[in-house]
Amino acid sequence: MGGSILARLVIVSNRVASPKERLAKAGGLAVALREALNRRGGLWFGWSGETEVNPPAEPKVTKAGRITYALLTLDPEEQRAHYAGYANGTLWPLCHYRLGSLSFHRSDWEAYRRVNAAFAKALMPLLKPDDVVWVHDYHFIPLGTELRALGFEGRIGYFHHIPWPTPEVFYCLPSHAALVRDLSHYDLVGLQTEHDVRALLTYISAEAKGWIGPGGVVGMQGRRFRVVAYPIGIDVDAFVRDATASIGGQDRKRLDASLAGRTLAIGVDRLDYSKGLPNKFSAFEDLLERYPEHRSKVTMMQIAPVSRGEVAEYRALRRELEESAGAINGRYAEFDWVPLRYLNKPFPRPTLAAIYRAARLGLVTPLRDGMNLVAKEYVAAQDPENPGVLVLSRFAGAADEMSGALIINPYDVEGMAEAFDLALRMPREERIARWEDNMAKVKARTIHDWCDGFLADLAATGEMLSGESEQRPVPRSVTGH
Repeated sequence: MGGSILARLVIVSNRVASPKERLAKAGGLAVALREALNRRGGLWFGWSGETEVNPPAEPKVTKAGRITYALLTLDPEEQRAHYAGYANGTLWPLCHYRLGSLSFHRSDWEAYRRVNAAFAKALMPLLKPDDVVWVHDYHFIPLGTELRALGFEGRIGYFHHIPWPTPEVFYCLPSHAALVRDLSHYDLVGLQTEHDVRALLTYISAEAKGWIGPGGVVGMQGRRFRVVAYPIGIDVDAFVRDATASIGGQDRKRLDASLAGRTLAIGVDRLDYSKGLPNKFSAFEDLLERYPEHRSKVTMMQIAPVSRGEVAEYRALRRELEESAGAINGRYAEFDWVPLRYLNKPFPRPTLAAIYRAARLGLVTPLRDGMNLVAKEYVAAQDPENPGVLVLSRFAGAADEMSGALIINPYDVEGMAEAFDLALRMPREERIARWEDNMAKVKARTIHDWCDGFLADLAATGEMLSGESEQRPVPRSVTGH
């Protein structure tokens, strides 16, 4: 399992950002992976986004620039049970502490494993012995197990982009033991925060009866692997360029004209129950009610692209937010001012950068989030001479790094409103000091540091895990863990 970081990189993710897909349509993870592969080249393997009865067993392979794309089409019922059923009907609510929304069906669990086995079988002929395979997110936790069963002996890493639940929550999942056994077939398991690492290691120690060594080395059921936190970042330089270039641009001119000198508060979230959007709307309404001096002086814009619109709970959330926005505007709007602008559409990165740059408040208030890169994008887009204030949920992974933010509890609506008021009244000197603190953290951990740090540790971990001692030292990653 030796080799160097220069070995070919193979990335596996559920959705693949094709060369023709605009950044506005690709999700945050897909954009991050495309940027990583563009820097070093390799193979990107995933779902084509299409379904077909009796689909071909082999993926469709194309190449663009330094990236080879291999896309597999799935049977519609298998895709539904795997994606909407187990991945997003079971694992997503579990990992976001929404047990009331968790739905577990053995048929979905079985389809989840079948799809992972099919992906492994389709990927295996494309692999070379020295390839480094990097599997992404909760859709493919069993993929390492399936690749090992087919005889792949190279290095395999897994990164979990969403929160990892505490043992007390994880126990609610009937298949919890099988999923952690699946993790043991990877060489390196990456999580977003130290909190996530503690949650998984506590489970391994208490429930799986494994041992924990220095540097996150784990021994469990005859296998050895590492569990390490790698907080994901953004392409800071690119975002700063976009934000700076927006000054005087058409998007900024249109936005400024529409605001007519009013202060802007911005929220950008996928339309998902984990994002805490009803609480955010309620907090803004409470701000207008309790602090009338802000009426007609501040406009909140919430961008919330529709997500999983076929799921009943998401449709209900959309209706709730539409009704809430209508009620707020109906109560507080003036003939020349609409308090809340609610948009169910995505925008390209340059447009978002322009909006962030213009906003005095960045409202990132999820109920639970793995990292939340919007928080880091907002910070990167600010004017160093007159920056805005980041209002950030303590339950976003970014809260561990963004010490210059106003940290709030999204379950405390009145407390959020008070934080909004504090941010609106904050003097320029304090805003600059807070922004400088946050920006230093954003620059210290970019998307490139995240990628290089994980892959460097994965290359070294294969060697370090081959020894006999349970206390064998392990390499220190660039993220400081």
